[in-house]
Amino acid sequence: MTFFNISQTFLKHRVRHWSANCQWTRSLAVSHTLFPCRGLSTDGSTPRPQISEDSIEVFSHVHPRDDMTNVTAKILSTVGSQLHNRPHHPLWLIKEHIKDHFYRSYIGRTGNPLFSVHDNLSPVVMVEQNFDSLLIPPDHPSQKKVDNYYLNCTHMLRAHTSAHQKELVRSGLDRFLLAGDVYRRDEIDSDHNPVFHQMEGVRLFSNHELFARVKNGEELSLFESAGRRTPQKQETHTLEAVKLVEFDLKQALTHLMRHLFGEDRNPIRWVDCYFPFTHPSFEMEVRFQGDWLEMLGCGVMEQELLCSAGAGNKMGWAFGLGLERLAMPLSKNPLLFSDISFWLPAEGYTENDFYDLERSIGGDLVREELLSSNLILFSYSPRTKRVSHCYRVVYRHMERTLTQEEMHIIHGAIEQAAEKELRVQGRY
Repeated sequence: MTFFNISQTFLKHRVRHWSANCQWTRSLAVSHTLFPCRGLSTDGSTPRPQISEDSIEVFSHVHPRDDMTNVTAKILSTVGSQLHNRPHHPLWLIKEHIKDHFYRSYIGRTGNPLFSVHDNLSPVVMVEQNFDSLLIPPDHPSQKKVDNYYLNCTHMLRAHTSAHQKELVRSGLDRFLLAGDVYRRDEIDSDHNPVFHQMEGVRLFSNHELFARVKNGEELSLFESAGRRTPQKQETHTLEAVKLVEFDLKQALTHLMRHLFGEDRNPIRWVDCYFPFTHPSFEMEVRFQGDWLEMLGCGVMEQELLCSAGAGNKMGWAFGLGLERLAMPLSKNPLLFSDISFWLPAEGYTENDFYDLERSIGGDLVREELLSSNLILFSYSPRTKRVSHCYRVVYRHMERTLTQEEMHIIHGAIEQAAEKELRVQGRY
């Protein structure tokens, strides 16, 4: 998503509203190390990905196509854009604002920041990185082809920045922030977009670090033997350690939200939830304009993940949030609406196919689709035994007012492409 002319607005007012994408759930290939990816840049000189009948080339590496390949040319065209690293771009501003907070809040004895920042890692990862390294089981719904962009059966576009957690921990890092573009084969609405940017943080504690300020802390331990998993803790952790890590995590994120939202002290609440790679896990919600808005996901890192990364003698917390969600509501340009209705073919149609086609034509101007199973948005013909879908497409240009004429041209192109490529029958 290419966004917004909001530099001054953001710097003046900070963040006023977002509904954060907190679907944070979702080793290392030789060609994708911890170091900045060769060929990635912010000046437009990055070699553009190429797609052919037999292969896909991304960052000068060729990936043979197979039965898992489903990435589209439109999605590939966004890979390497590095919007979060372009100075003065809204996503860069937000990322820098978060980074500045951690730099100021966590300082070593010599005055240097304790958190390192990694914002130039390749979005092409091994499937193992994206799922196995985070303890996501093979049968988990998040691994489905319909929900991800696969280059082939071994490589994909990362669905979350957490795909790099294990490699960063394995490198010996105890505190780090990670930012980058992520890709999910989602519908577009106020909570989802197929290409967006995430930022997350990880902090690890040794036994001494966690209990240093606790009276008689030398008698306490991170771990216990013969423990059992409960809603409050993992089987290997002591309850005392979990409560301290949880307190540190929530305090750090509360301070971050105050830093982003200003000092108006919006009420914050924590909701228990589930992620495969943390336990206990939480979502943060902030009270804003009468509603509770989901901000981010976080939790105590699964010890199995740390052990597999060579840090089994430490405990840690992690969080993840979506950068676009802070910026999207700041655009004041009006929305335009237009409906599209068609009869579905007998077989082979999926909603995500339509979303992919739609965004390949409308690009970033398409802000939202709605599919309903009631009222006029869904209908069934007993005579022909056919099903009809009606989508409401929402258009908005983030930097200027979009005209009705521009919208009708784009919408007409979507209608024609849907009939040709998806074999639907229009009801316009």
